Amino acid sequence: MATLRALPSVHQLLEQKDVQGLVTAHGRALILFAVQRALDEERVSGVIAGKSTRLARIEAIVGELRRPRLRPVINATGVVLHTNLGRAPMAAAAAQAAAAIAGRYSTLEFDPRTGRRGRRHDLVADSLRYLSGAEAAAVVNNCAAAVLLMLTALARGKEVIVGRGELVEIGGGFRMPDVMRMSGAHLVEVGTTNRTRPQDYAAAVTPRTVAILKVHASNFQVIGFTESVEIEALSRVAREHHVLLLHDLGSGSLLDTAATGLGPEPRIQDSLRAGTDLLACSGDKLLGGPQAGLLLGRAELIEKVMKHPLARALRVDKLTLAALAATLDLYLTQSVAQLPIWTMLGAPPEAMAARATSWQRALMERGITADVVAAESTVGGGSLPGERLPTTALVITSRFGHAADLLRRLREHEPPVVGRIEQERVLLDPRTVLPGEDDALIDAVAAALA
Repeated sequence: MATLRALPSVHQLLEQKDVQGLVTAHGRALILFAVQRALDEERVSGVIAGKSTRLARIEAIVGELRRPRLRPVINATGVVLHTNLGRAPMAAAAAQAAAAIAGRYSTLEFDPRTGRRGRRHDLVADSLRYLSGAEAAAVVNNCAAAVLLMLTALARGKEVIVGRGELVEIGGGFRMPDVMRMSGAHLVEVGTTNRTRPQDYAAAVTPRTVAILKVHASNFQVIGFTESVEIEALSRVAREHHVLLLHDLGSGSLLDTAATGLGPEPRIQDSLRAGTDLLACSGDKLLGGPQAGLLLGRAELIEKVMKHPLARALRVDKLTLAALAATLDLYLTQSVAQLPIWTMLGAPPEAMAARATSWQRALMERGITADVVAAESTVGGGSLPGERLPTTALVITSRFGHAADLLRRLREHEPPVVGRIEQERVLLDPRTVLPGEDDALIDAVAAALA
């Protein structure tokens, strides 16, 4: 008890010169909170800190509160569409467009030609129609939202047929049967896990059936004795039985992935051309834009879906629309080389080897030994499962502790560097390290190995 009497009062601490300096920098309310927290910790522990230790703790409490939790990292994992790291980095033009609109009033829902209220998804509808061939287009906040809205507006209380092998679960526990249930549609499973045929869908149609739903298996592969129904065949079944054909396409590519040496990924325009009535896909995967859910297809269906009350809850903001419009403009002008994701996917193995070797030389100049090894990058983000891209990775090992400890030290650097572990070695893959991040990565490695 006598020890606790030595604790200064909150008022005494706030009057100290060093603490007054913190008040000037951070504001009185925040420093008051930090002082109270620091004193409470000493009171609970029974250990009275020295003046410098207490001041450091107050600064640390303030730092923990003010330090942004969302901040840039260097992605050296080799996973191009890393969901945990924000998926596709946007093009500079898209980031600039979002920044330009952020601090100003805008034409978000205003048509300056008529002086009347407009619809926000119309801001990108013309570009999406031109690029995809769709009759109409709309945007919500992500692909999962687009699928939920599509099913809720078009299939509530009715049957929707889905192949059993397409009842997928994606990251975060998003399961197609759960989404179907939340929408109010009744799921009708057909076929088996590995083999489903057109006649399975045809036989399941009843007077209550409103649609067939095709779900792209974007994050897994079923190989071996398999058979699935392509969109063209499903379109014929849907037409014969007068039901809708809906497509959860997932990745949302407008370009041919085979041109980068990868396997083919279904393109938006191919699905619509094959007879899809309404399609949902992502904006921040292979499209290379901001997080968004695109709805593309027949005009009357888009109109019905966007008039549903749920559409307002799922609408996108002006920053997303600005970034998406700028991204689509790069497709319109055939300037896709400015999209980081397609630069990464198309980077040749020789360029990866040269960059990893340059990192190795930079570390050698600092007296640090590192190796380079042949490795593989992945697409990630629920796109092109099983596909690999040849790369060359920098390998670093620590004389102290395990690879996990070294990886943690890299993450604790500012900016954090995120790599991967293979065979108790830390690998840093240049494919996903953006231009201009090399020096920061070298600094992080040097600090982690110090």
